[in-house]
Amino acid sequence: MSPFSLFDIAGPIMVGPSSSHTAGAAKIGQFARAIFDGKPDEVHFLLHGSFGDVYKGHATDKALLGGIMQFPPNEPKIKKSFDIADEIGLKYKFTKGDLGSGFHPNSVKIRLRNEKREMSVIASSIGGGNIEINRINGFDIRLTGNSTDNFFTIIIENKNLPGMLAKSTGFLGQKGIRIVNMQSSYFAGDNKVLSVLSLEKELALDEIMELESKEGIVFVRALKKISR
Repeated sequence: MSPFSLFDIAGPIMVGPSSSHTAGAAKIGQFARAIFDGKPDEVHFLLHGSFGDVYKGHATDKALLGGIMQFPPNEPKIKKSFDIADEIGLKYKFTKGDLGSGFHPNSVKIRLRNEKREMSVIASSIGGGNIEINRINGFDIRLTGNSTDNFFTIIIENKNLPGMLAKSTGFLGQKGIRIVNMQSSYFAGDNKVLSVLSLEKELALDEIMELESKEGIVFVRALKKISR
């Protein structure tokens, strides 16, 4: 689990001139790294709208890359993200592109890969350092700061097999954990389902690993709200 909150509002404590273009960008990078769950060898950023127009002047590129390296928005090392990435052998590329009219002007598609896996995230910086996650690995979802303010949130990807949702919810029921909100998205290309569940109580790390080990479940990731 991530050691910091992915959705805290940055306020005045951040590196860079803009809460939307810098603080929000760093959090998007943090989220993508947390979902990837491991060290990527390569990362590609497709910058949409105003992100693509002003990313160099507003240090959006450095913030995104810093987030991938798990730097929070107030980390001074963000200013040296390129140098640090080069030192650790992390390959990176920024291109300007168009994700379509349905996405916020401050949006980016991040594709991470290493020798074991590849993953993509589309997310938006919606103002004041807040972010919204729009797509994970082709699954359309909507995940905002409100999703994690009051509840423990987990993301589950599973094969599209009969009884898979019941397997996850049944596991949580056995642990005495109530689901307060849930959204699921089906991606025909991979014949898989991605679900986002807000829980009334936290799962321990060993419980997350136990759930992830069940047949048909591809991965489980937790977004833990950290007290200030």
